[in-house]
Amino acid sequence: MTRGKSHHYAVTVTWTGNLGEGTASYRAYSRNHEIAIAGKPALAGSADTTFRGDGDRHNPEDLLVAALSACHMLSYLHLCAISSIVVLEYRDAASGTMLTTADGGGRFTEVVLRPEVAIAAGGDAALAERLHHRAHELCFIASSVSFPVRCEPEIRGGEA
Repeated sequence: MTRGKSHHYAVTVTWTGNLGEGTASYRAYSRNHEIAIAGKPALAGSADTTFRGDGDRHNPEDLLVAALSACHMLSYLHLCAISSIVVLEYRDAASGTMLTTADGGGRFTEVVLRPEVAIAAGGDAALAERLHHRAHELCFIASSVSFPVRCEPEIRGGEA
């Protein structure tokens, strides 16, 4: 196997939830934080509401599912472009399942991607569906997690 090019990503996460007492107790602080990436709009983050977070902010669990979904989509769109499949619409209703443990930890047990893809008339719908498998193999994020990522695509359009 040849060694690929190294890519680096820098993110700054700053806790903004000190309500005056710091972490003096479990209920004394907010889980709010800011996720900053140079040159990009900041993301308002918090914990999931189950863990005393602000439901109006992004939480790490949602962002993980979103990263898997977006990475798969970008890999898929690339494969379609080089395979003469014209994608007209793409929407993924992805979901993830996380299991917490008695000691306060936890882990994701799976993520399911459900891309709904519309392709142009004359496109090969069977190929469009098969390309999801290859997109999964190429997805950087899916290749980096230790839990199953399943893909249940639906293709509309194609041969006419």
